[in-house]
Amino acid sequence: MKQRIYIDTSVVGGYFDDEFKEATVKLFDEIKNDDFSVYISTVTVDELDKAPLKVKQLLDVLQIDYQTISLTDEAIYLANQYQIENVVGKTSYDDCLHIAIATIARLDVLVSWNFKHIVNLRRIKGYNGINLKNGYPTIEIRSPKDILNYENE
Repeated sequence: MKQRIYIDTSVVGGYFDDEFKEATVKLFDEIKNDDFSVYISTVTVDELDKAPLKVKQLLDVLQIDYQTISLTDEAIYLANQYQIENVVGKTSYDDCLHIAIATIARLDVLVSWNFKHIVNLRRIKGYNGINLKNGYPTIEIRSPKDILNYENE
């Protein structure tokens, strides 16, 4: 069964970043090879609308098949819980929304290059603690490098 992954805006932008490009290109190759089912959210769409044109258009240019999940009151509530419990500060609200949306959708993995606010062991434990406290499952949070298939290398 294909893993259902949520990609945040940093993954799309990583395609054009020297530090993250190699793994990001490989991830998108695997996505195009139908190795994953891809999800983004309306939060991602809003962030991409503010991005440089090449970032904004990348998913369409690469013809990436994805589903968009809408922001809900439930996700807003859960994102607020992350902040109330001080998992991250007030400036990281959109990051909280990404995690809440992926959690509520019960996706397998949230994929991000944001090591400060998302792919960070202390924060992952915090997010998942709040998820469990609120009756949600834990969610895997990984960088693109962590989910690539290295078996054929």
